[in-house]
Amino acid sequence: MLTYVARRVLVAIPTLIGAATVSFLLMRLIPGDPARVIAGVNATPEDVERIRHQLGLDQAVWVQYLQFVGNLFRLNLGISARTGQPVLDEITSRLPYTIELAVISVTIAVVVGVSLGVIAATRHNTAVDVVISSVAVFGVSIPVFWTGLMLIIVFAVDLHLLPAAGANEPDGFVLPAFTLALFSVGFIARQTRGAMLEVMGLDYVRTARAKGAARGTVLLKHALRNALLPIVTVIGLQFGQLLGGAILTETIYSWPGVGRLLTDSISSRDYATVQGVVFIFAVSLILVNLLTDVVYAYVDPRIRYD
Repeated sequence: MLTYVARRVLVAIPTLIGAATVSFLLMRLIPGDPARVIAGVNATPEDVERIRHQLGLDQAVWVQYLQFVGNLFRLNLGISARTGQPVLDEITSRLPYTIELAVISVTIAVVVGVSLGVIAATRHNTAVDVVISSVAVFGVSIPVFWTGLMLIIVFAVDLHLLPAAGANEPDGFVLPAFTLALFSVGFIARQTRGAMLEVMGLDYVRTARAKGAARGTVLLKHALRNALLPIVTVIGLQFGQLLGGAILTETIYSWPGVGRLLTDSISSRDYATVQGVVFIFAVSLILVNLLTDVVYAYVDPRIRYD
């Protein structure tokens, strides 16, 4: 296992460099002069040129790229042009909010999604199955930003039950967490339903029923346990997507996480912060995928990484 993890880490290095390269190029394709944006509309040409020199934008693009990649290997993400603080400090101060939101959302999605999937599989081709499948399709189909706006209108504006924005109040995470979780609930429920239907018709499940095992034992120990691999795969992918989906959700709810930092930095043409956030997101996705592969070996002892 350690050899496999080390190999995956080495393979991840080109992926991280590729993600960093894409973010570097895309930021320079966005219209607008970041030096002019930072200096303000009333700045003189000399002020704009001085800021451009401070940011290194007066150098050739390939020189900027080599400096950027070299700084990445030293874990130096640069200085934020918007705040003047190190980008790494900006990200680490906001990362706990994003992780908290993603963990709560994926927990809700797993509990609700797996439960709905199991119920739908045990009620196959019934009205309950149709309703749960319809809810799953609905959750997958609706955009995150639309869900967030509707929840704000209903629960914050009309009913005054929950705060519409911010993370200062204990119940401030309810709406953003549910907004993120709704999308994943649909995927997990559909995958759980399909995996359960595949294993419930196999011989060992029929044998357990023939021996008189309790219904709960058959479902949880024999069926769900052997259907976990595809479900774990979807959960891992959804957790990675929740980190990315948090960009819109954090913006809608004014959540002080990394996603909102990214949108603010894009608006102000803060190259260093945008590139740093994209790099951290890429690292997070790779770590989640690696953790998912490691969990496979514990879910199914037959899996070995040679």
